[in-house]
Amino acid sequence: MTREGMWELQSYKLADYSVSHPCFICHGGNNFDAELCRHCMAPMALAHQAAQLKTPPRLIAAVGSAGAGKTVYLGMLTDMLSRENNDLQVLARGAFSVQIQQITMEALANCRFPDKTPSEPDHWNWLHSQIQSKRIKRPYELMMPDLAGDALLEEINHPNSYPVIHHFLSKASGIMLLVDAAELEQGSQVQDFFATKIVSYLCELESHAKTGWPNRPIAVILSKADQCDTCFLDPLEFARKYAPSLWRQVKERLKKYQFFATGVAGACATIYGLGGQEQIPLRVEPRGIVEPFSWLTHQISKKP
Repeated sequence: MTREGMWELQSYKLADYSVSHPCFICHGGNNFDAELCRHCMAPMALAHQAAQLKTPPRLIAAVGSAGAGKTVYLGMLTDMLSRENNDLQVLARGAFSVQIQQITMEALANCRFPDKTPSEPDHWNWLHSQIQSKRIKRPYELMMPDLAGDALLEEINHPNSYPVIHHFLSKASGIMLLVDAAELEQGSQVQDFFATKIVSYLCELESHAKTGWPNRPIAVILSKADQCDTCFLDPLEFARKYAPSLWRQVKERLKKYQFFATGVAGACATIYGLGGQEQIPLRVEPRGIVEPFSWLTHQISKKP
């Protein structure tokens, strides 16, 4: 061994850290090699991908309470739209955009639903896709996160507690609001209260009559409608009967809205184990999955 030696200085690498790279969601500055935004925990891959585009990607959020079926709906939706036999198609941008589709289809193939989305933003799945359709003149890029229902409730009750939700919903072009129809039919008011709070939160967040949420499209999706068939017959009437607060809030405060009914599992069963009771899908019969997203993307594409 010897005490003398040469060590090459790599000070040029410091130059990379002198340039701030803004997050696409919150615009906070980050280092060039950051995986997640240090301010809001959104993936920095979104910012790098958006920087390569001439037109900024548009944002759509799927919101709803914990257990409303957001992950299952998004996973089934992306799986159906990734096939070539649909007029409306999505083309994934980046490997991370396939994750929610994969975990959903693997879970359903094993007769179970995907695990609950954690409240920590660094564990959320994100979708970045290109939307293609004969009804749309030009394909455009779209970003969607799988937001946790518990985190969303915390942000609604305590604004700015989750900066990524606050900034994303401020910038979003449209929303898919999922409401558990089976729970509504059973007489529970939890879903009605939660959905009403979301609509009220959005209208307070961006209240401008033309550019705010009163004039942005919202698709109200009555999920798990396969467990209450009357929901499919007339979703608007079902909402008026079982979710009167939400129905009135939407009717009075929004200009662009539509009610839909969806179902992924044709039939479910309840099993009891050491962790408590759990619902499992007995078969997979997607119904009304594409219609809400198709309506929403058509509304968004009308904007310049």
